[in-house]
Amino acid sequence: MSTSERLIESTRELLWERGYVATSPKAIQQRAGAGQGSMYHHFTGKPELALAAISRTAQEMRAAGEEQLSAPGTAIERITRYLRRERDVLKGCPIGRLTQDPEIMADPTLRAPVEETFAWVRGRLAEVLAEGRARGELAATLDVATTAAAVVAVLQGGYVLARAAGSTAPFDQAITGVLGLLAGHATGQG
Repeated sequence: MSTSERLIESTRELLWERGYVATSPKAIQQRAGAGQGSMYHHFTGKPELALAAISRTAQEMRAAGEEQLSAPGTAIERITRYLRRERDVLKGCPIGRLTQDPEIMADPTLRAPVEETFAWVRGRLAEVLAEGRARGELAATLDVATTAAAVVAVLQGGYVLARAAGSTAPFDQAITGVLGLLAGHATGQG
């Protein structure tokens, strides 16, 4: 792995673990096994490195989500695979946790990939729900945009509940609950 890759990966890990403010350039360099000169050779500073790390995390999250959401199956089966995929629940969502970081939210450049990722997830879930509605799997009255937003809110809230409890059980309950609500809109076709 190149020095720039080690720096990006180290920053990703530290942002997830500590947040932006608590992630110092020195901590990044130590974790990456890189000197100060190497860091500033590849990146102009912590903000540019953080942007690369956040963007990489966002890309990976989209790719992982797309894998489940574009797979064969009914809309509910695909969304179930997405919601039940393996996650490090007690660490929280690596993108969702960034919304609690005032420095990232105050910086439009750093906030952009976070905002874009959530917009993509809501949009992609709405597409899957619309496909299910068009195929007659889901009730014609289902509002796909608000339902997609609710699914994302439950997913993110599930992380918060799990972290607060120190257990994945609240996360699992939240996911089971939203899938039960979604199943209430199934028509039995598909």
